[in-house]
Amino acid sequence: MVENKEISALFHLIDDPDTEVYSQVSDKIISFGKAIIPNLEHLWENTVSEPIQERIESLIHKLHFRDLTNDFINWKDGSCELLQGALLTAQYHYPEMQSLQALQEIEKMRRNVWLELNNYLTPLEQVNVLTSILYNYYKHKGVEIAYNQPEDFLINKTLETKKGNAISNGIIYLVLCELLDIPVRAINIPRQFILAYFDQQYEFMNPVSHASQKIIFYIDPLNGQIYSHKDVENYFKRISVPPTTSYFKQRDNKNIIRFLLEELSKCFDDERNRYKMEELLQLVNLLEN
Repeated sequence: MVENKEISALFHLIDDPDTEVYSQVSDKIISFGKAIIPNLEHLWENTVSEPIQERIESLIHKLHFRDLTNDFINWKDGSCELLQGALLTAQYHYPEMQSLQALQEIEKMRRNVWLELNNYLTPLEQVNVLTSILYNYYKHKGVEIAYNQPEDFLINKTLETKKGNAISNGIIYLVLCELLDIPVRAINIPRQFILAYFDQQYEFMNPVSHASQKIIFYIDPLNGQIYSHKDVENYFKRISVPPTTSYFKQRDNKNIIRFLLEELSKCFDDERNRYKMEELLQLVNLLEN
């Protein structure tokens, strides 16, 4: 954006000690939108005062967050594609991120799995092909959820480092299944992010049956391990929770991204980063409407 007299005057007021004046200045700068970011970055580079640099960084962050909020509104009201939702979440941490590399990586994986699939494979064989390529060929590693490791939640970093937790690995698994027409979905089992292979024919013939009866087996996206119905029954016994129907229902994409944002927000539960937690929870609330 070409710097005019108004922008120059606003930039001179960024260091104003009066919080009310600064608030008005901040709102006016943000009203220019992302086009003003290069000007702010130039100002930051030519500023020696750390407090002023922090104010500039805060303004740039607010501009990115305003745009991201609008992108999430469009996503929620539009396609609700899982991959796009995961990439938008990653943009919170990496606002300048380009999605092309992640999309290309997903496409390479999809193609490698597709070449090994055929119409005669059983559900278990289909899943074994995908699991083998993701975890053995591409060497994707699963790590336990750790709230001091926000990057493990972000799909771009998971694709780049080949390391993610059950949620980011699970989203990659689900995206590949969606692209390959494999009926694997995330379900609501408490304290876990678990996937399930749904018997589409049974579901069509018995639409009102218990949700678990539509499931052939379960998949742990941390490492691709397969679980039986008995394994899941034992898990419910171990955590002393009755296995109600709602736990076996499919999570839709909005629900999955809401869960991802909610879990990511827990990485910023400290005084310095509390604003990040609050912003991520704002996005969670936005997707609930």
